[in-house]
Amino acid sequence: MSTSPREARIAVVGAGPAGLTCARILQKHGLDVTVYDRDSGPDARNQGGTLDLDTEHGQNALREAGLLEQFFALARPEGQEMRKVGPTGELLGQHLPEPDEMFKPEIDRGLLRNLLLDSLEPGTVRWGKALASVQDGRRLHFTDGTQEDADLVIGADGASSRVRAAVSSCAPLYSGISFLEAWFDDVEARHTDLADLVGQGLMASADGSRALFAQRNGGDHIRVYIIQKVELDWISRLGLTIHDTAGIRAHLLGEFAGWGPRMTQMLTDNDGVYVNRPIFALPAPYGWEHSPTLTLLGDAAHVMPPIGVGVNLALHDAHDLALALAGSATVEEALTSYEKIMLERSDEIGASLGPGAEGMIDAD
Repeated sequence: MSTSPREARIAVVGAGPAGLTCARILQKHGLDVTVYDRDSGPDARNQGGTLDLDTEHGQNALREAGLLEQFFALARPEGQEMRKVGPTGELLGQHLPEPDEMFKPEIDRGLLRNLLLDSLEPGTVRWGKALASVQDGRRLHFTDGTQEDADLVIGADGASSRVRAAVSSCAPLYSGISFLEAWFDDVEARHTDLADLVGQGLMASADGSRALFAQRNGGDHIRVYIIQKVELDWISRLGLTIHDTAGIRAHLLGEFAGWGPRMTQMLTDNDGVYVNRPIFALPAPYGWEHSPTLTLLGDAAHVMPPIGVGVNLALHDAHDLALALAGSATVEEALTSYEKIMLERSDEIGASLGPGAEGMIDAD
């Protein structure tokens, strides 16, 4: 017989926004949960860029978590500005948010993670626990040789989920689109032209074969994503490594020949090395063999292209799963209800995205 959620030992694998949101809502409803994460601690690595949380998905989950007002205090409504710029630097279109617009304000990933971590009961997250495998849908085997048993395992461990492997042999496939991330620091003093070009939110430019997305972050930073349709191993095919900044820059200038100097500064003036981020996706529609003791959420369940959908969908998953567990007589009843709704929603959204990541280089 399936365990009652109120008696279950619930294990969440992955301390990203979705896993932590799920844990927070479960604790609000009095359920026992432990989160396991591979990082050695909350400050072990940079958490990445900025996220927009919309009213329908992300903000609704934070409202249920009791954290919406704290989110608004940290978020950047001005980050909703969007600019479309031509390859020579001319402004083609712009959205300026109204002063009270809060449809999808931006927040840095690190700030959101810290907000969620601080909301959990002390000791909820166990750091330094990299998952090796899940046995029999219940037993977590970690790379440090330890193991833990749970009545429910929730895979919130991202696109390369180890939990997913327990219920499906399907793995994300390379989309053919790769992001090369470049960082710019102290932009108002050191990169003034770039700061003026990007504005307070997102700037996008594409020519049908490649694109540049620049995104204002908190703390006077801008992240640029150089988007190309390339082979997965394109850097090594050039005889380069990711640390060969000068060689990569020279190659990019050739690829972006014809783009204006206001745009190519994003290829050449970055602070530090590039970060290679090839884009992977699961086939759609996607599902897995139902398990009474294991389920997935966020990128572990459905990998979406990075166009502002993924984190909102992941937080919606966390919201729905936590409430299903809080309101069901058995774990299996909760999982059956949650997975039906979640998979239908993710399939619908996935289908609506059309060309997915490849659409990001479309000039239209």
